[in-house]
Amino acid sequence: MNQRKSLKELNLLDRFLFDEAMEDPENVKTILDIILSQNTILRHPPQTEKEQRTSTENRQIRLDVYAMDEDDVIYEIEAQKENTHNLPKRSRLYQGIIDSKLLPPGTIDFNLLNEVLIIMITPFDLFGYDLYRYTFQMTCEEVPELKLDDGATRIFLNTHGKHPEFVSPELIELLKYMEHSTERIVKTCESERIQAMHKRICQIKASEKTEVKYMQAWEERLMVKQEGIEEGEKIILRSQISKKLDKKYSAEQIAEMLELDVADVEKIIKELQDKKE
Repeated sequence: MNQRKSLKELNLLDRFLFDEAMEDPENVKTILDIILSQNTILRHPPQTEKEQRTSTENRQIRLDVYAMDEDDVIYEIEAQKENTHNLPKRSRLYQGIIDSKLLPPGTIDFNLLNEVLIIMITPFDLFGYDLYRYTFQMTCEEVPELKLDDGATRIFLNTHGKHPEFVSPELIELLKYMEHSTERIVKTCESERIQAMHKRICQIKASEKTEVKYMQAWEERLMVKQEGIEEGEKIILRSQISKKLDKKYSAEQIAEMLELDVADVEKIIKELQDKKE
């Protein structure tokens, strides 16, 4: 069925609202600070729906939220509503492709690799231990307390955890709010940071411009199903370029973000402009 929830009915685990909310650096900072118990200072505005691939022949990935802090630590945050039964290996692919972009050609010192944290937020327990949080780093099988210390961390968060003693109360409130981003839930939250984020989410839901974008995104998904994968990817690409144009990025900047030739981006920009006339 092609039924569509209204924008006001969406929760932060819904991809559209999550991407829109994470365009705001304050929301990204709030989520990272609560999850990691730190004070995150972002170096650049976060990128949403960032595409990466190692070559034109290899599979691309689309990262929900890509951010870097002032210490050059890279964060990739995903809201995964459905259990696709492949998230551990998907996170491995994401890790590999992100890593492959971090060192310029000819770099000899691999210690220059950034630290990378991949965070997946889900409304289900992927591992079956009833935990709110599962943190994975490489360790030695023979010496369990020995860490490889390769700078890579993957965190899986479960909104349905049952062991509050292992995480902060604020993280539990955040996870509940991610799944049910409503006034009723936020009234039960003691966290001032979550309450402040809720006000920003309410502004997104009340925006007529965002409502139009939501309708367009929904129509694009329908077209992808109707036209097939190849044509669908073209539709999504045009949409991504259009969004970045709205943010006043140049063709060169867009080409770098989406890893495309500038000429191809300029061609699509012209098509978009011709369509408006």
